[in-house]
Amino acid sequence: MEPSTGARHCPFDYAEALEFDPVLRHLMTEEPVSRIRLPHGDGDAWLVTGYDDVRTVTTDRRFSRTAIIGRNFPRMTPEPIVQDEAINVMDPPGSSRLRSLISKGFAPRHMERMKVRTQHVVNDLLDRMEEHGAPADLFEHLAAPLPLITICEVLDIPGADQAQLRVHARTMMDTTVENRDNAVRAKADLRAYFQTLTAERRANPGDDLISALATARDGDEILDDQELTVMAMVLLITGQDTTTYEIGNICYTLLTRPDELALIRERPDMLPQAIEELLRFIPFRKGVGIPRVATEDVELSGVMIRAGDIVHVSYLTANRDGRKFDRPDELDLEREGPSHMTFGWGGHHCLGAPLAATELQVAIGTLLERFPALKLATPAENVRWNKTSIWRYPLELPVTW
Repeated sequence: MEPSTGARHCPFDYAEALEFDPVLRHLMTEEPVSRIRLPHGDGDAWLVTGYDDVRTVTTDRRFSRTAIIGRNFPRMTPEPIVQDEAINVMDPPGSSRLRSLISKGFAPRHMERMKVRTQHVVNDLLDRMEEHGAPADLFEHLAAPLPLITICEVLDIPGADQAQLRVHARTMMDTTVENRDNAVRAKADLRAYFQTLTAERRANPGDDLISALATARDGDEILDDQELTVMAMVLLITGQDTTTYEIGNICYTLLTRPDELALIRERPDMLPQAIEELLRFIPFRKGVGIPRVATEDVELSGVMIRAGDIVHVSYLTANRDGRKFDRPDELDLEREGPSHMTFGWGGHHCLGAPLAATELQVAIGTLLERFPALKLATPAENVRWNKTSIWRYPLELPVTW
């Protein structure tokens, strides 16, 4: 199908280190609510870029995630990553029931336990990196293994299964057309794996998050078998890859900005605030994720979106909105201000955000404390970046100390 008049073709394949995508920059400044054509799926979609408009689309009941089910919606990957039963495509109040059940697994008391465990894992990984000796690949030694080990502990996934599950998850994130069959197979294999695992946990619950979800009740309601299977899949996929990439991106950003690195070294207590600003500033994904459908006509920034239209939002552009953030394109580790949207917003704000924040703080804080002379072992321009995924991240990060 040819794009309809006025729709801009947006492959969103820009992958120059962590520079901001010029197509997104043009849209946010020239056409804040615009018609776009994505590489996969039928028809055109709206792209909403401003902070306030993104907040409206992600919180207003007139925009539905559930309404995309059964539609070949415009997207970036050949095979949709999302499953029809996933919480990602539920609307309130259905999603509210699931979210309240799931959020119990990320309660502060559980996070405190995870923080202690994460610290042990980080110490162990950095011990091994030190034994390996400089130069070492920070991505391989810290960024890649830490979130996978952590989420697999939270879900109590056997060590022997972890590597294969990671391969499946990565295959599903690939944007290349020739990968489609592999992605379909990976999705089916992951689903089959978690179908078996969740059935076992329902029969013999332990103290892991899957068991907690299998036994959690909201009045008379429990998660059905399909909901539980898909929820476990979502937790595995979102619980490891994204944090891996952000550890790599944050380390790269700090190691290429000596002033900011020095500031955190001088004031380690400011690390949580600094990480929030790094999360706002780093454009760690390409383009867009799961869209919504307008259920009635809605006007945004003077543009009329019609009932039935597909609407994508960009959290990347919202994070750089000059009406919300002073000097939005500058990294200011002491910035106070509105919340970033890197973990999403509204009813689909990432439930695992507390776990991700814990991992980032422990990993970056311990790394800088243990290696006071840490620096890149190669010029920044020689670092190789992923070009085929929806995520942006360094393929390796050689460091010396």
